[in-house]
Amino acid sequence: IMTADNEMDIKEAFQRAQKGHNNKAKLVASLKSRYNKLEDKTLFHEEFVHCLKYAMIVYKREPAVENVIEFVARFATSFQSPPKAEEEDQEEEEDEDDHPFLSFIFNFLLESHKANSHAVRFRACQLINKLLGSMAENAQIDDDLFDHIHQAMLVRVTDKFPNVRIQAALAMTRLQQPKDPDCPTINAYMLILDNDSNAEVRRAVLSCIAMSPQTLPKVLKRTRDIKENVRKLAYQVLADKVHIRALTIAQRVSLLQQGLHDISESVREVVCTCLLPAWLGRLDGNIIEMLHRLDVENCAQTALETLRPLQHFQLEVYLVLFNRKLIPVDSLTCENVLYWRALCEFIKAKGDEGDEMLEQVLPDAATYADYLYGYLRAVPVLSEEQRADFSQLELVMTREFISQQLIYLIRCLDTNEEGGRKRVLAVLQEMLALPQTTSSLVSLLTEKMLTLIPDDHRRIQIVSYSLYLNLNVFLLKFKLAEVKVRIMEAKQTLEDCITAQEFSRAAELKDSITELENRRNQIVQEIAQSTEPKRKHYILNDPDTLLRCLTMCAELLKQISLKTRIGPTISALMSSLVLPSIANSHPAVRNMAVVCLGTCTLHSKDLAKTHMVLLLQIAQLDEVKIRISALRAIIDLLLTFGFQLLSETAASQTAPPTQSPDRQEDAPAVANENQELSEDTAQSILVMLSEFLDSEVSDLRTETAEGLAKLMYTGRISSAKMLSRLVLLWYNPVTEDDTHLRHCLGVFFQLYARESRAHQEVVEESFLLTVRTLMNAPATSPLAEVDVSNVVELLVELTRPSVLIKPSAKTEEVCVHDYLAVRICGEMLKDPTAPEVRLYAKTLSNLELSREETVRKDLQTLLQELVQAPILTFSLLCSTFGHSDGENVPESVHMVRPSRRAKTAALEKTKMDLSKLINQEANVS
Repeated sequence: IMTADNEMDIKEAFQRAQKGHNNKAKLVASLKSRYNKLEDKTLFHEEFVHCLKYAMIVYKREPAVENVIEFVARFATSFQSPPKAEEEDQEEEEDEDDHPFLSFIFNFLLESHKANSHAVRFRACQLINKLLGSMAENAQIDDDLFDHIHQAMLVRVTDKFPNVRIQAALAMTRLQQPKDPDCPTINAYMLILDNDSNAEVRRAVLSCIAMSPQTLPKVLKRTRDIKENVRKLAYQVLADKVHIRALTIAQRVSLLQQGLHDISESVREVVCTCLLPAWLGRLDGNIIEMLHRLDVENCAQTALETLRPLQHFQLEVYLVLFNRKLIPVDSLTCENVLYWRALCEFIKAKGDEGDEMLEQVLPDAATYADYLYGYLRAVPVLSEEQRADFSQLELVMTREFISQQLIYLIRCLDTNEEGGRKRVLAVLQEMLALPQTTSSLVSLLTEKMLTLIPDDHRRIQIVSYSLYLNLNVFLLKFKLAEVKVRIMEAKQTLEDCITAQEFSRAAELKDSITELENRRNQIVQEIAQSTEPKRKHYILNDPDTLLRCLTMCAELLKQISLKTRIGPTISALMSSLVLPSIANSHPAVRNMAVVCLGTCTLHSKDLAKTHMVLLLQIAQLDEVKIRISALRAIIDLLLTFGFQLLSETAASQTAPPTQSPDRQEDAPAVANENQELSEDTAQSILVMLSEFLDSEVSDLRTETAEGLAKLMYTGRISSAKMLSRLVLLWYNPVTEDDTHLRHCLGVFFQLYARESRAHQEVVEESFLLTVRTLMNAPATSPLAEVDVSNVVELLVELTRPSVLIKPSAKTEEVCVHDYLAVRICGEMLKDPTAPEVRLYAKTLSNLELSREETVRKDLQTLLQELVQAPILTFSLLCSTFGHSDGENVPESVHMVRPSRRAKTAALEKTKMDLSKLINQEANVS
C-alpha cells in the first residue's frame, strides 16, 4: 500500500504503536486518513487483523502489547460519529454511518473468543472491554451486535483462566440493566461475587457492578471477604456509590463494626478516610444527623468509634452548637450528649496540651457532680402500669442512656483538687441509693466511684458503706457473716500465738475475740427484732435490691487487683450475699451472683478449686444468659490458672484429711486417682464446649467459639480437631448472621497462624479433617453449601511461611507447606478415584515449598507414584514444581459428590471420630 506524506501503512502504525512515547492520537489520525480514502476497504481489514493477531497470541502483559491493544481500541472507536443533539431532525439520525470498521473488529473478536489459546481469549475479551469503554457515554450499537457481545462475555466469565474472566467481567460493565430484575449480566456478576475462587475476579466485578437493591447485599457480603484487597474495594465501592440512606441501621452499624476493627490497616483506613467522610458529606456535614442515622442509643460504642477518625468533633464545632460548659438539661439528646462525651475524651487524650481546651467545655468537678445528680434525680420511677406504656418506657430508656453518657464524662473531670473529688464521691454514693438508679447505672456509677479511689482496702470500705444504704436485714446478715469470719481468724491467730508462747499478744487477742462475740450477739438480736411482723416493712432484701448490691460487688471485684487478698469483708460477701443468691428464683439475681462468683474465684485459686464444679453445673443447666456467664467464668479460670487447676481440684476433693505414716503407702494410688479425675474433668469440659458449638442458641455458640479461640491462642489448648470445628463454624451458612462470631473467628485465624510455626502446624494438621468433613457432608447439611476450594485457600494462606510475624532465618528449613504437601500426596494415593483428588492436585501448585533437598526428593517420588495412577495425568500435577501457566490461584472445582446415603454414613463416622479424638487427643496445659 502506497502512502502520502501525512499517511502511513498499517504495519508501520503497529510498529510505532508498540512504543509508549509515540503520540497515539497522531497515529490514529494518520491511519484513519489512509482508511477513509480507500474505496475497497477489504484489504485494509485483512491486513489490520493480520497485524493484530501478533499481539493477540501474547498472554503476558508486555508493555509493547498493551500499547498495541490501546492503539487498536482508539483507532476502532475513532470512527464513531459525535453524539447528535436532540433537536436535530430524524432524517439526519437515520443517515448516520454504521461504522463498518468498528463492526468488523467486533465481529472478528467475537469469532476469536472461543479460541483454544487462553492468550487469544484473554486479548479478545480485553479488546472488547476497551472498545466498549472508549465509546461515548450515549453511544449506541446494533441490537444484534449487543446480543452477540452479551452472549460471548457471559460464556467467557466462566473461563478456566482468571485473567480471561476478569476482562469479560469488565467488558460487560456497560451491558448491565439494573432496573431489570432478570438482567443476565447482573445475575452473572452476583454469581461471581458469591462463588469465584479468584480474588482478582471478585475485585473486577466489584469495581463495575451497578448498585441496586438486588446487588447491594452481595457487595455488603464482600466486606467480609477472606482477601484484604476485596474487602478494601468493597468499602470503597460503598463509599462511592451508596448513599447512607440506602442502608438500614443494622447494615450501617455492621459495616462500621467490621470495618473499624478489620485486621488490615488498609481496610480500616478506607473506612475512616472514604466511607465515613462520604456518608457525612451526603448529610451536608451534619455530624449530629449522622449519629442519628446510627441509632446511638443502641450502638453507643460503634458511634463513638465512628466519631474518632472523623476529627469533626472539634472545639469550634461544639462552641458553635452550644457555646457553654454545660448543655442545658432540656436540650440534652442521645446524639448531642454522645458528641459532648466524644469531644471531651478526645481533648482529654491530648494530656496537658488539652487542659485549657477542656476548661471551655466542662465545668469544675463539684459543679458537674451537682448537674449530674440533678439530672438523674429527675428520671421518673415507673410503676408496673406505666411500664406497660411503651412511650413512657421509651422516654425513661432515653433518659437512662443520657445518664450513662453523663456518668462516662466523670473520667474527663479534673479531680486532683480534694474538695471537688470528695463532692463527686459523695454524689456518686447518693446516686447509688436513688430508686431510679437502674442496675446498668449502678455498675457504671460503682466503676467511676472506684476509679477515684486508688487503694483497694478503701474501695472495699466505700462499697460496704454503699451496701449499708441499700440493705436492712440482709445487711445485718452480711455483717454477722463478716464478724464470724473475724472471730475465726482471731481464734486461729490466738492458737498460733500460744504455740509460739507470745502470751502478751494472746491476751490482746482474747479481749478482741470477746468484743467480736459481743458484736455478733448484738447483730443476732437486731436481726430477730427486724424480722418481727411489725418491722417487716423495713426489710429491703427484694430482688431489685439484691441485684443492685450484687452489681456493686461484681464491679468491686473487677476493679480491685488480683493480688489483693480476699479478706473478711469479701469472704462475708461471698457467704452471705453471693452464694445464697445463686439459688434465687429471679434469673437476673442468679446471673449477677454467678458473675460475682466467677470474678471472685479469679482472685483466689482455692476459691476456684472449690467452686469450679458448681460453675460447670450452672453452665449446663440454667437459663441461657446465666449459662453464658458461667461459661465465661470457666474460660477465664482456665486462662488464668490453666487446666492444671482441674487436677488440683480433684486432689482437694479426694485427698484424706491427714497423711499419717501408715497411709503414706496409699499416696501413689491416690495420685493416680487424682490424675484420672483431672483427665476426666478436662475431657468433660472439652466435650461440653464441643456440644455448645453445635447449639442452636447463637449467643451460647458464639461465646463458646470466642472462649476456645482464647484458649487456643494462649496455648492452653492445642487441638487440630477443635480448630477444624472453628473453621467449619466460620464457614457454616447457619452462622452467617452472627456478626460477632464471624468477626471474632476471622481475626483469630489470622492472629493464631501468624503467631508461631507451632500454630501453623496445628492448622496444617486440621487441613484434611476439615476437607473430609465438608466433602462427606450430606445434602441436607448446611455444610454442603460451603465452597470447599475457598476453605482450602484459607488454610493454605494461613500456613504460608511468609505470613509468620517472626519467620525463620533458615531458608533451607523444612516449612509447614512441605508437610502439608506430603500429607496431601499421601491422601491422594489412598484413593486416586476420590472426587477431591482434583482439588488436592490444584492445592499442591499453590504451596510455598522450601528448598530442602530431602523433602523435594520425597515429594518427587510421591508425584511419580501419583502420575502412574490411572485417573491422574501429568498435566494435572506438572505445575507443582514451577511449570505453572501463570495462574497461581486455584479455581472452583466442580466434582461429582457422593450419594446422600454414602455422605450420611461418612458424616456419622466423622462425628464419632471427632468426639473421641476431642476427648482423648486434645493437648491442654
